[in-house]
Amino acid sequence: MVAIIGGETHRFRPLVDLYWEAGKRAGHSRDKLKVGVHSLGYVAATTQQAADEFFPGYARAMTDVGRERGWPAVTRAGFDAQRGPKGALLIGSPDEVVEKILRHSEALGGVSRFTFQMNAASLPHAKLMKAIEMLGTQVAPALHKKLPTPT
Repeated sequence: MVAIIGGETHRFRPLVDLYWEAGKRAGHSRDKLKVGVHSLGYVAATTQQAADEFFPGYARAMTDVGRERGWPAVTRAGFDAQRGPKGALLIGSPDEVVEKILRHSEALGGVSRFTFQMNAASLPHAKLMKAIEMLGTQVAPALHKKLPTPT
């Protein structure tokens, strides 16, 4: 698993390449080596809704962590940039999240699993449950249709 909480996802490709190289040296074929990504994510009915619901708690949490680590406070502009096509945050409508997962997988050379960290934004339980429902009923089925079947 590659944990990506910020930045541009494609910049993590050297870590994935290193993993594949180490696996090869240990005698494993690449098709047996699986890559997973753990990212901050949230799905809502619309992209605007997802962003507006996730941002306040995310900004609080990341600003608090940043204070300890010397990062600047989180801004809405920075958050929105991280939601962009190359940014690490998987936040949006089901269709947008599907497309972003596909782009991330391509940038990293193929990913077999994605996990979402949603509670970093301290969202209410009902909103998290709705997001989980959309992941299972809309995002996952769309990805299964678009990705090759694993062997």
